[in-house]
Amino acid sequence: MDHPVADLTDIDAAAELARLAAEIAAHSVAYHGEDAPTISDADYDALVQRNAAIEAAFPHLKRADSPSEKVGSAPASQFGKVRHARPMLSLDNAFSDEDVHDFVGRVRRFLLLGEDVPVVLTAEPKFDGLSASLRYEMGVLVRGATRGDGSEGEDVTANLRMVGDVPQHLTGAGWPDVLEVRGEIYMSKADFAALNTAQTTSGDKTFANPRNAAAGSLRQIDPEITRARPLRFYVHGWGEMSDEPQGTAAGMMQRLAGWGFPVSDRLQLCADAAAAISYYRALEHDRAGLPFDIDGVVYKVDRLDWQARLGQVARAPRWAIAHKFPAERAETILLGIDTQIGRTGKVTPVARLEPVTVGGVVVSNATLHNADEIGRLGVHPGDRVVVQRAGDVIPQIVENLSRDDSREPWAFPTSCGECGSALAREEGEVDFRCTGGLVCPAQRVERLRHFVSRNAFDIEGLGARSIQEFFDEGLIVSPADIFRLHAHREALVGREGWGEQSVAKLLAAIDARRNVGLDRFLFALGIRHVGEVTARDLARAFVGLDALRAATHEDLLAVDGIGGVVAGAVIDFFAEPHNRSVVDDLVQEAPPVEVVFAAKASAVSGKTLVFTGSLTAFSRDEAKAQADALGAKVAGSVSAKTDLVIAGPGAGSKLTKAAALGVAVIDEAAWLEIVRSANAQ
Repeated sequence: MDHPVADLTDIDAAAELARLAAEIAAHSVAYHGEDAPTISDADYDALVQRNAAIEAAFPHLKRADSPSEKVGSAPASQFGKVRHARPMLSLDNAFSDEDVHDFVGRVRRFLLLGEDVPVVLTAEPKFDGLSASLRYEMGVLVRGATRGDGSEGEDVTANLRMVGDVPQHLTGAGWPDVLEVRGEIYMSKADFAALNTAQTTSGDKTFANPRNAAAGSLRQIDPEITRARPLRFYVHGWGEMSDEPQGTAAGMMQRLAGWGFPVSDRLQLCADAAAAISYYRALEHDRAGLPFDIDGVVYKVDRLDWQARLGQVARAPRWAIAHKFPAERAETILLGIDTQIGRTGKVTPVARLEPVTVGGVVVSNATLHNADEIGRLGVHPGDRVVVQRAGDVIPQIVENLSRDDSREPWAFPTSCGECGSALAREEGEVDFRCTGGLVCPAQRVERLRHFVSRNAFDIEGLGARSIQEFFDEGLIVSPADIFRLHAHREALVGREGWGEQSVAKLLAAIDARRNVGLDRFLFALGIRHVGEVTARDLARAFVGLDALRAATHEDLLAVDGIGGVVAGAVIDFFAEPHNRSVVDDLVQEAPPVEVVFAAKASAVSGKTLVFTGSLTAFSRDEAKAQADALGAKVAGSVSAKTDLVIAGPGAGSKLTKAAALGVAVIDEAAWLEIVRSANAQ
């Protein structure tokens, strides 16, 4: 029951305004964006009136996202978007004991730790579920979201409120004013079996495995469906906090448990890599008997100050790793071998299999990687083969049980099945590529699919099937055509499976992505050798697309992490007239925006640095991570564009060149003072 406004304290009012903002926003999306209201108009109006009354009594607490300042809801294809205050990172994987020892070794080298300094790890099961975050303000749940692409997820607050393990209010004491926890939504094996039985009885679609069932149940338009599904939640970490945690990861997990969150009862401290591997072996032995699915063990550096120093690289933290269980295997018949052409012309042979269940998923296709792999396996259509899901995800053939049978070798095709162009293999490469370039429709379609993919422009509702259909009909030939689909609105509405509402959602989703960051823009172009990490490095090093297009080979090589192969690929891409035309056309419709990378204000923000010599106070990797955190760019060589050189003992030619160019030089102690001053702000 709501307390009278006159009886509320400032803390009570702030917490309730946070809850109301999130709840009203969710109902607005359901009503205005999805035409699927989840409460009556009277109940919605009561929430709005309650919000207005509290704001009138406490005007100084009015929120920036106040419902009183909004009309309706932003267009959404299914759920509203949530920008994570801190990225929800994925984890690098370990597949062997050696990988685990290597992980601990990397931690030691990064932190310059001696072999006598113990690196204590936490170890816990890696649940096979759907990642989610919960945000609490003043102890009250105000928002829940999926991980999405790590930077932006879906607002599923209303559905997460239906999960019994999710606390609506924190318990205990000492929790911070703002707390975001992260964990997994999952379904137990028994509950999954019961759900599929019920689905079969009612004539509804069954789910392939508990993870798919959990994901499908959480992403329901109607929260009541989510409520009816047996979902569970457990916490494995945290994101944004108003009071930064201190001490150890294990200690922090104990505090989260005290505040009402379910945490794994198998979380354990391991004194070293050997102890962690012993934990892994024991859990692997128990895996089949556990009531829920797991696909490995997660190790984390226990000391939080070390975690802070280690930071992250690309989309994964340096202080954690997932030790995956061996892939599950099954035997089946190889029915045939097809080839697929990728966006760069790469030819990938694909095995068509007699369907077989591997790890709870029905597999009918598997990768054969390349011609050399086919030769190594000696496979032919009709062979009995062993299939595994690598990392429990990608199916691949690992053994040919019929290789001793006498058959003619399978001949790799010499021409592209899509355009007829010759297939060629460059010297030193294992992959054949179609020489048809943009003449090849398969490459053009794959480039378009890549362009709209999650880590590129991330256009919802424009999937692989739609791209193919629109391409076949001439509606989309180049990336810029995507942003001109408005001109074909009537033709789209008349298509099978498309109506006014679905077309409106698609066009709104396209408009919402007209100004993505330069890093996404570059990744979407599909420049050879330019992946997500490289695109981010380039966006950080060059202010705007024009600066990158004008960069010389030397300019590119000066960017830390960019080598000759990547530099050559970027130069070649922008030198090709057709590519320039495609990019110019795209910029007219969807110009990229400068990427603002989160960084502390410091004396070196925006400056270009070069580290040289034998650094003794910190490793070179940690030095680069420190510079990134302070908003500086690290280059691999000294040039006229260098602002500062940090020199350790034994600095040689770079120090000489800095002196010749008049570039400022400081030692490690001075650099550490810059870092300390920035962190103290």
